[in-house]
Amino acid sequence: MRIERLGDLGSAPTVLRTLAAAASASGIAPPAALLGDWFSSRAVIAPSLIAGEVAPRDAFAVTPGSRCDGPVGGGWFGYLSYPDGGADGLGPRIPQAAGGWADTVLRCDRDGVWWHESLSGAALPGWVTEAVQSVPDPRDAVVTWGEPDRHAHRRGVLACLEAIAAGEVYQACVCTQFAGVLAGAPVDFFAEAAARTVPARAAFVAGDWGAVASLSPELFLRRCGEAVTSSPIKGTLPDFADPATLRASVKDVAENIMIVDLVRNDLGRVARTGSVSVPELLAVRPAPGVWHLVSTVSARVPEDTPTAVLLDATFPPASVTGTPKSRARGLLTGWEPHRRGIYCGTVGLASPVAGCELNVAIRTVEFGADGSAVLGVGGGITADSDPDLEWEECLHKAAPIVNAVPVAVPVQPRARSTAS
Repeated sequence: MRIERLGDLGSAPTVLRTLAAAASASGIAPPAALLGDWFSSRAVIAPSLIAGEVAPRDAFAVTPGSRCDGPVGGGWFGYLSYPDGGADGLGPRIPQAAGGWADTVLRCDRDGVWWHESLSGAALPGWVTEAVQSVPDPRDAVVTWGEPDRHAHRRGVLACLEAIAAGEVYQACVCTQFAGVLAGAPVDFFAEAAARTVPARAAFVAGDWGAVASLSPELFLRRCGEAVTSSPIKGTLPDFADPATLRASVKDVAENIMIVDLVRNDLGRVARTGSVSVPELLAVRPAPGVWHLVSTVSARVPEDTPTAVLLDATFPPASVTGTPKSRARGLLTGWEPHRRGIYCGTVGLASPVAGCELNVAIRTVEFGADGSAVLGVGGGITADSDPDLEWEECLHKAAPIVNAVPVAVPVQPRARSTAS
């Protein structure tokens, strides 16, 4: 593997915009990017990635490496959509899974230093060297959003409350969608939003089929050697609220612990016996527009376990489904009018050097090749959920992306519950 120090190239969103403009001018595929907190780094960017459709089981099908100190080298960038349909019975808007192989990446370490890395030992392409010498003017990319269907969401929440009362589920994540039209390029929309909101698990992948722009705060899976970690988010307050009330909320704490148990169960299906643990429980952390309650579950999974087997046990992520998981998924297909698509799926990178890191694709915009845009948001419903407060939570989560102005509602100690 080749590793070369490049120095200070600027912020990750700026470098991404620069590479995207240069790739477009050269008529080659756009970059793919991971921004925030990935592989012990601030950013990992493939300067150009041909991201094509793949079978869902082939997503991230790379033997994971065990180097956990930063260098990535390259690997398979891509996404895997949430697998279930919606009540309308329509098929996927973009491929259920897509991605591609990158031999070369630019990586920004935690000190802000950029590195060129290549799995094959190839030199940095000349067009990349030339591109990063200057910064292009920002290009506008704006989505005109429509109104989400409040009545459909309310019907779903009420149906969920009935199912909880009947003992079918303990809780479930009921979601709604914003739909819009993009004027501009998806990569410019993503770069601007990532620079403005600074999410921890932002990711971008694009192809002839459209693009995925994920502004997620949540880690689904990190795998390096035998070590596997998941950090589910359950518990949400708007950012103007006192975060201490989140940790004091009996409802949110209970739901977070419930999902931690679900993640423990999922990982326990493939982990070495006795290796599943919870090193962090109920941490309060900021995310764009909100506060979240975050826990971490770790396990040891044999290195020869294929990624497909790990995903069979854990996907879709526990925090965006419900408990019991299989029953909640079945009910959600009738409660939600539209297919979630990439929303509540996962985006990330599988590297033969550094392992695999995947986000939970919340706060994620799905762009079609025709410029259509879809953003999903939702919340965890429990027995004491209020449909009106759940709707307000959806607006708070969407606000940093759609520039909506959510109505301030009285914040009760029992804040709403999910990260989605």
